[in-house]
Amino acid sequence: MASTLDFRTHADQSCRYSEEFVNIYYDCMDKKRRNLTRLYLDKATLVWNGNAVSGQEALSEFFESLPSSEFQVQTLDCQPVHEQATQGQTTLLVVTGGIVKFEGNKQRFFNQNFLLTAQASPNNDQPVWKIASDCFRFQDWRLLEPFPSHCWRKSGNSLRGHQSVAEELDCPIRAD
Repeated sequence: MASTLDFRTHADQSCRYSEEFVNIYYDCMDKKRRNLTRLYLDKATLVWNGNAVSGQEALSEFFESLPSSEFQVQTLDCQPVHEQATQGQTTLLVVTGGIVKFEGNKQRFFNQNFLLTAQASPNNDQPVWKIASDCFRFQDWRLLEPFPSHCWRKSGNSLRGHQSVAEELDCPIRAD
């Protein structure tokens, strides 16, 4: 029972830290972008729509090159990462999603994942959370047309669609 309580306490703390972090991060992104790199570790990597940016100087240049923004976070999920996976470093996985509007561009959906690591604070018993890894992705949604029945493969008692293969190979997958 004690380990369950400890985990719940740890998970609750993680949620509070994550909410605070998300509020600070997106406020900086929208209003104080020049301060944004202070939230990153020196060797942190950002992957922005598949393009990697690493190190403080490169991150600073990248963020300054972006048009002004208005982020609306609509979803937030967080969870502690097991210390065995991070060599004992206290780490949180934070996942956000929402809508962003960059000046001169249309409003778009986005997802962003952060790995945060706890850094000791000399003036406080609470950790300072720094971004070790950040992955940002625009989410462009489109409705797909249903497949013709000959593009489905029978699997047991059910049919499974193989859309990407079907599109690439001009629907070679046939029902049994």
